[in-house]
Amino acid sequence: MSTPATDTPIPPGSTALRRPPIALLSGLGILCTLVTVVFARLAYGLVLPTMRADLGLSYAEAANLGTVTAMGYLTLLLYAGVFAGRFGGKRAIMTGLALAATGFLMLSVVSAYAWLLLAMVLLGFGTAFAFTPLISLLGSWYPDRRGTVIGFANSGVGLGILISGALVPALTDAAGPAAWRLVWGIFCISAVITLVLVTTLLRDPPRHSEAVSMRHGLASIYRNPHVVVIGAVYGIVGTTYIVQTLFMYSFALESQVNPITAGRLVAIMGLISVFAGPAWGRAADRIGHANALLICMLISFVATLLPVLRAETAVFVLHYILMGASISGLFTSILAASTSTVKPQHAAMAVSFVTVFFALGQLLGPAAAGLLIDWQQDFRLTFGVSSALLIIGAILGRYSRKFVTS
Repeated sequence: MSTPATDTPIPPGSTALRRPPIALLSGLGILCTLVTVVFARLAYGLVLPTMRADLGLSYAEAANLGTVTAMGYLTLLLYAGVFAGRFGGKRAIMTGLALAATGFLMLSVVSAYAWLLLAMVLLGFGTAFAFTPLISLLGSWYPDRRGTVIGFANSGVGLGILISGALVPALTDAAGPAAWRLVWGIFCISAVITLVLVTTLLRDPPRHSEAVSMRHGLASIYRNPHVVVIGAVYGIVGTTYIVQTLFMYSFALESQVNPITAGRLVAIMGLISVFAGPAWGRAADRIGHANALLICMLISFVATLLPVLRAETAVFVLHYILMGASISGLFTSILAASTSTVKPQHAAMAVSFVTVFFALGQLLGPAAAGLLIDWQQDFRLTFGVSSALLIIGAILGRYSRKFVTS
């Protein structure tokens, strides 16, 4: 059985180690997540139509741009955790924001395909360096409220989806075919502003005297059964979430749901997740991260299975509401749980380790789902398989509780 990490709260009477206000850390976490997760990765699908048309890219070339971003993210995930352990989470986050800002700037001005590929790789690098060190830094400052601060940071995903969903179409209508360059430029400005705020306001938690090396750090992580199980659960979440994101909207349209209604349902899911993240974070701190994970996994299972059983508008409404209420809880519970049984100096590496599973799931999920959809010419089998995976994830989440001592 794994030994819990010795991350006790920082003594409140110590001025040298006084914790930053939780509101400040949460606000910076939201901004970093918005820039490095939503703007750097999730918003590409919204910018793609006008960008592809203006540059004359084929669909294969456009898809490759998204793929290299995912590969850049996956390639540096583990190294980013080691870097944060050695040099501090703040320096890693600053590096990630700088890489993202550079990628955004390049996308706003270049046209040659090779330069576009490089810019998208930089966005993947930026996400790897900023997001996972951010999660471990937040948990290190507030180990007793780990779920709460991580939940607030994850709410940046829902907020970013709302902002980008409103911004990109509006700019496209107002600025014409080249509006996509303006979008990337705005994203660059947001990254620079966030970088300035992080540089000015964020502080690293107390450093640990034990040196962090790739070999010893990873050995302690992959020998920790709790972290490995959480990684497997995160892989399932990555697979099913990307499939839901890519294909549930199309499933709704094929099931005769009005396109405007379907678009609003996606927006509603994002809005609900803004508030669900912090709520689940607080709940996880109270009832335990593994228990919160189990509940969220079961809710996601029900949400995914419902359209398989009955594909009609009212059911899709319920699906998106339940997904909005649970998906932030899944991310929050998993990321909080990943650091709960490791030493504080290995927290960034643990987050990076489990996120590798998530990234692999996001790479493999779309390809497998596409094959199933082409084979059946229907979405039901794909989401039936997703439902089965979520049940396996729920079982693993329940099993993970045996490794956590009270």
